[in-house]
Amino acid sequence: MATPQRRILIADDHEVMRRGVRNLIESRADWQVVAEAADGHEALDLARKTKPDIAVLDYSLPALNGLDLTRALKREMPRTEILVYTMHDREDVIAEVLRAGARGYVLKSDAGRHLLAAIDALAIRRPYFSGAISETLLHRFLEANGLSDGTTLTQREREVVQLIAEGRINKEIGHILSISVKTVETHRAASMNKLKLKTTAELVRYAVRNNIVQA
Repeated sequence: MATPQRRILIADDHEVMRRGVRNLIESRADWQVVAEAADGHEALDLARKTKPDIAVLDYSLPALNGLDLTRALKREMPRTEILVYTMHDREDVIAEVLRAGARGYVLKSDAGRHLLAAIDALAIRRPYFSGAISETLLHRFLEANGLSDGTTLTQREREVVQLIAEGRINKEIGHILSISVKTVETHRAASMNKLKLKTTAELVRYAVRNNIVQA
């Protein structure tokens, strides 16, 4: 019986990296790249249109980071497997994406065979993690019960906070998120009130500390 073709989305803001991942994926006859995105919002929009089997995501995506994109994808398309392909090997980052629903995690510094092995595993709904994750960490975050991610902001508030931290003005944020400037201001105010922050600089520091954007 023929192997079913796996439909794959790639999201990375570096064109060279996307091309490299595409070339690796297209070395396999049973894999097809159905979409490429340079930021998180574009990736979510394309995923809605193409319904990929597997999404290969960088963590540090502009507009909507890989963590929040993973949450959105798993909420809307729970059958889509998520592979985070990134340079970050910090335990807090790994823990967050595991909680968000990613079942694959490979470092960009790993050999290409790890990326291929991860897609192979996810294609048959098995998790795959490169050596960046110890067995202890894996069990801790995959098997722990009642684990909360401690998030206090809504998904939309996190999106607004990320865009503010990226230096976008309210009008730009409204355009990107397809909401009014007044709604942007409402989300900004609600976020700062929840977090007990007084200035935009404090909001940016919060975004960096909580991996919403990278410093």
